[in-house]
Amino acid sequence: MLTRRRGYLNVRTEPAPVESQQLEQEGWTVLRGAIPAADVAALTKEIEAIYAKLPPDGRAPQRPVEEDNDFRYEMLNRSPLCQAVIGSRAILDAIEPLLGEDCHVIANTCWRNPPRERNTHGGGAWHIDAGPHVPRPPGIPWDDRIPYPIFAIGAHIYLKDCPIECGPTGVIPRSHKSGQRPPDDRVWDVELTCDGRGVVPLTAKSGDVAMFVSDVWHRRLPPLPGDSGRLFLQAHYGRRDIAQRIRSTSTVNHLSPEAVERAQTPRQRTLVGLHQNFFYDG
Repeated sequence: MLTRRRGYLNVRTEPAPVESQQLEQEGWTVLRGAIPAADVAALTKEIEAIYAKLPPDGRAPQRPVEEDNDFRYEMLNRSPLCQAVIGSRAILDAIEPLLGEDCHVIANTCWRNPPRERNTHGGGAWHIDAGPHVPRPPGIPWDDRIPYPIFAIGAHIYLKDCPIECGPTGVIPRSHKSGQRPPDDRVWDVELTCDGRGVVPLTAKSGDVAMFVSDVWHRRLPPLPGDSGRLFLQAHYGRRDIAQRIRSTSTVNHLSPEAVERAQTPRQRTLVGLHQNFFYDG
């Protein structure tokens, strides 16, 4: 656990919530009933209006059109209630001991997945959102005397129930400490394990908030008969040092038009901060 003092990160000596401890040790937690029902209803109404008013962002041209319509990005820019709920103290109290009191939102996307037998977007296979932040060769365990450093945390704010039939997010506990990404030949294998631990489905009720460390192995589990679809507001929180990805770097950057024009090769573009969309921003 850590805290920010005089501009620097320090080891935290004050007690931390059990949810913070679970995030650090296991890589996930769920805040039950964190968002009141009245707030969920108002937020849902505002989000549905955004879907009706605004077309898909088109940030992933390779994604099928019907799946692209599942997503709306930069929701805090489009909805006052989205901006308010991602600042819930229930969420911040759990993540600030891990990211610092000056952590910020790096991405804010809404997911509205209708019932569908199979999803082809990347969230349906085992993946990590960033990292691994401390990559290591296989077989080198993390020394638990050292708190595992966490740089980003994802939160799913559920606006409707997400039982096992709806294909909730599944996580493999402690995989964030492995120093590895999921094995390429098993990204669709629901039975995947890491150090003997298998998947934990993050089933949720409306108003729950499921959270996971960015480099824990996770995926959407396959929907089952009775799937009624999913609706949740996703927010990713990062340390102050982690750049925001709310908008694409082609839209928001620190460059003059002349500097953009001079960056001709792919490496010249990434060097000055013009990156292709990937996790968080697309």
